[in-house]
Amino acid sequence: MSEERELSMPVQPVSAAKAVADRLIAAIAVGDYSAGERLPAERDLADMLAVSRVTVRAALADLREAGYVEIRRGRTGGSFVRQDWGERTAGAVRDLLGKDWDQLEELFDLRRLIESLIARTAAERHTLEDDAAILGALRRYEEATDGASARSADVELHRSIAAAAHNPSLADLSRQLLAQVSLGITHEPFTPALRDMALPQHRALVEAITKSDPDKAAAIAGEHFRITEHALRHAVDRAGE
Repeated sequence: MSEERELSMPVQPVSAAKAVADRLIAAIAVGDYSAGERLPAERDLADMLAVSRVTVRAALADLREAGYVEIRRGRTGGSFVRQDWGERTAGAVRDLLGKDWDQLEELFDLRRLIESLIARTAAERHTLEDDAAILGALRRYEEATDGASARSADVELHRSIAAAAHNPSLADLSRQLLAQVSLGITHEPFTPALRDMALPQHRALVEAITKSDPDKAAAIAGEHFRITEHALRHAVDRAGE
């Protein structure tokens, strides 16, 4: 093996780990994870971001070194977010979101169209079993006491609505679009302010679907899915200041 080949070998893993670290930095900035919250386990992050656990482990070490996370040991341990905005945040947000903002705008528009269609179809096709799942998820969202449980309930609610449309391809497309607009993260951003916006819309959306009002359900969904766009736009604007 040549000396040139030996010197070049470490470059790829380091670059991959930095790319994952920067993606997590941007995800924290937009509210996908909050200060004090535990990040998903290495295996879950690797699956979510389609990288190896070795890459995730190196990325988390980078985040720890940069002061974004702290590692806690023990049964309740893991990687916990320390701060939502640090020295590398503006650059990561500009690179990952700001540079391709026009493309993101197209995805936001497509997502609103698809989610409106899902809501309309759910209002037309829902069953009593669907209603029970949707109402249960809404109740768990209302009762959530922290960001992690609220995000989990939010995912459950929107997947229940997609399931009520009884078209698996639509549900798959919904999940794909979420991943595309949210840096590969499989849930929506959350902050107390975003929750205040989302909760009344969740209630109105659920009411429209369970009371079989397709037009109203579609209109509410089209507005509701602007919330993630607002979170990303706020981060991009802050990064440009």
